[in-house]
Amino acid sequence: MGSPLSPVIANIFLEEFEQLALLSATKQPKLWLRYVDDTFIIWQHSKVYLDGFPDHLNSQHKSIMCTMEEEHNRSLPFLDVLVTRQDAGTLSHAVYRKPTHTDRYLNKRSFHHPSTKKGVCNAIIKRAHCISDHNSTQKEVQLVEAALFSTI
Repeated sequence: MGSPLSPVIANIFLEEFEQLALLSATKQPKLWLRYVDDTFIIWQHSKVYLDGFPDHLNSQHKSIMCTMEEEHNRSLPFLDVLVTRQDAGTLSHAVYRKPTHTDRYLNKRSFHHPSTKKGVCNAIIKRAHCISDHNSTQKEVQLVEAALFSTI
């Protein structure tokens, strides 16, 4: 196990790294959000400048290697959220599941304590309400209910 200070030190380093990298970039993103080592940006400039942006970030420090994932079908997964660009220029968000997700949680015949089963149900319902926007909440709750009724 690493030191308990490792995440704090890494975060301090990344904060300084991103400040210097963004200040020295010829074009900056409209939005820059970072959680640990995952970053979500909104880029308002041309694709030519976007293609060079990861190279600029990687040139700032020899130990940093940034990769980039672009949107497909107007959507981009970020952590557990699927962010989708709407025609009106707004962003919608819903729960994201990897293609390998199976919707299997706990078998209803398992010997887990009933409070554990209830906790699983509460957690994924709360996740649906916290992550999904108004337009996708009902669909997400229906997906969760279908998964829960088949497993718990």
